[in-house]
Amino acid sequence: MWNDIETSKDYLHFSVVSQAVADMIVDSGKSPISIGVSGSWGSGKSSMVKMIGQELKNRDEKGESYIFLEFNAWLYQGYDDAKAALLQAVSKELSAEMKKRKIPEGDGAWNKLKKFTKRISWFQVSKLALPLIAGFIPGVNAVGAIGGLVSAISNSIGNPEEASKNSEAVNSAFEKLAPEVKELLKDEVAKPATDQIEGLRKEFQELLEKLNVKLVVLVDDLDRCLPETAVSTLEAMRLLLFVDRTAFIIAADEQMIRNGVRAHFGDVELSEGLITSYFDKLIQVPITVPRLGIAEIKVYIVLLYIEADIRKNNLDEKILTDSQKKLNDLLSGAWQAPVTKETIEKALQDITLDGLSGYISLADQLAGILATADNIKGNPRLIKRFMNSLEIRKKVATFNGITVDPGLLIKMLLFERCASAGAFDYLTQQVLQDEDGKPSFIKELEDSLVTGNEYKAPDTNWETDFIKKWLLLSPALGEMDLRPLIYLSKDRSMPFAAYDELTPEGKRILEALKVVKNGPASQDLINKIKSLGEMESTLLLNQLARIGRGNQWNVDTVCAAMHITEAYPSIGDKLALALGEIPTKSIKPAMVALIKEKEWAKGLLDKWQNDPETPTATKNAIAPKKSRG
Repeated sequence: MWNDIETSKDYLHFSVVSQAVADMIVDSGKSPISIGVSGSWGSGKSSMVKMIGQELKNRDEKGESYIFLEFNAWLYQGYDDAKAALLQAVSKELSAEMKKRKIPEGDGAWNKLKKFTKRISWFQVSKLALPLIAGFIPGVNAVGAIGGLVSAISNSIGNPEEASKNSEAVNSAFEKLAPEVKELLKDEVAKPATDQIEGLRKEFQELLEKLNVKLVVLVDDLDRCLPETAVSTLEAMRLLLFVDRTAFIIAADEQMIRNGVRAHFGDVELSEGLITSYFDKLIQVPITVPRLGIAEIKVYIVLLYIEADIRKNNLDEKILTDSQKKLNDLLSGAWQAPVTKETIEKALQDITLDGLSGYISLADQLAGILATADNIKGNPRLIKRFMNSLEIRKKVATFNGITVDPGLLIKMLLFERCASAGAFDYLTQQVLQDEDGKPSFIKELEDSLVTGNEYKAPDTNWETDFIKKWLLLSPALGEMDLRPLIYLSKDRSMPFAAYDELTPEGKRILEALKVVKNGPASQDLINKIKSLGEMESTLLLNQLARIGRGNQWNVDTVCAAMHITEAYPSIGDKLALALGEIPTKSIKPAMVALIKEKEWAKGLLDKWQNDPETPTATKNAIAPKKSRG
């Protein structure tokens, strides 16, 4: 089994990119640099960032040129101030570096660090205090003395009860501060905020110069955060960006961050150009994580199996290291010669490992499928999940005394992953109805596809391009007893359940969608769905489809699903397929009203219109759309 934790081991042939990025940071010298690593959920962004950090560490033999800070923005989700969290993490890392070097307390570096830390504390308290001064005292701007803060609020002209409550809050926050911080606030609060920011940046830069280091900040999981946290972290980075001796490497799905920025500013109209400018000022060097091709997936799977074997049998780690180097060398020449089963076997001919030949064969068999299959398409995280499910299924088969071709297991798992629940239910029904477990329609479909004859789907759920491609995959199923596969698939909701794959935020949005009623769409909910990204939104739609099948797709569930397609129209086809499972006699005019203006719904509406079982009222609701062409 394989975990889903990022790694600095290069299983994806990312080293060429990480080396190039490390070179850029080294070549930048003392000058600041910011690098954005963009990629979809599960594409390997975090691993690439770790590889960049490791590459820099490998070049830093003395350990004095770089300080590395890994900041996971998602861990601070829900905290009051992600901005303060990042600044404090920087301060803590600098302090740790000074202790490691055993710099004496009287050294000027410690004084500079203390000033930098006090500035951070000032920003924390001013977040609460200064808006209160400005809001409660007419004619008083936020540059008054901090010493009079509490009394000023208490004596304000506003609502006495509210003033008292806020006075207590400020007083409590102020009293928790260390004495030296209070002193700083008394001295510094009268200065404009711009002076405070410049003071923070100046003390930060002087400290780096004093230590003679370059701070490399690795920011990860920014695209998993709610818009408020994501933007707060970006704003914190802005305080330190482009200070000499700094390098920021930011891993995030750029489109999700764009959606987060848009959601953060709410009703403010932001053009795509303005958001692009926002990014251009933050990111000097944009990098996209390379999508895995068939060759990379073959290598990835082989290395994963070698890693698992070494871990299980407590073998020498050098086997994995040598295999990794040999296979990455093979990928480096993939532009000249294809990576085949034979070339992998040749590259690893000196590797002694039981089962290696089987791993290579399985990788060769799986790679093409996993590179092109819907909802997987070469995504490293989903490949791991697919393989974990395959291993579980193989073990379940063994414990039940079932002997089954791994190729059949792979093919069935792929069907479970990518076909609709309706398609799977139809297959199950047909297999169980046949006394030999060999439903005739499978062989008929396979033969028609091989011979080029007309493909006649036995059920509307089997009319998809995916199923046509799936039927042509080896091994053929027409002569197979499929009952063992159906039996092993009784846990099908477990390995690939959409709900289990959702992030905590995705699960919260799902709960919100469950209570949506037919009516105007919630723009706030649509924006939150956009922040999830297209891949997780597809999982969200899959889960709603399961709910829809349970309640016969009532109008409220269709309305909820429409929020997802409003966020990502590209997955509207998937909703159309799900709605196609509804018995036509159950289609309500209200459902038509929800989807009739959508491009992805045209084929579905035509199907309903031409079906004799569709109620007349529903056909009348469709007709205006058809008359407009």
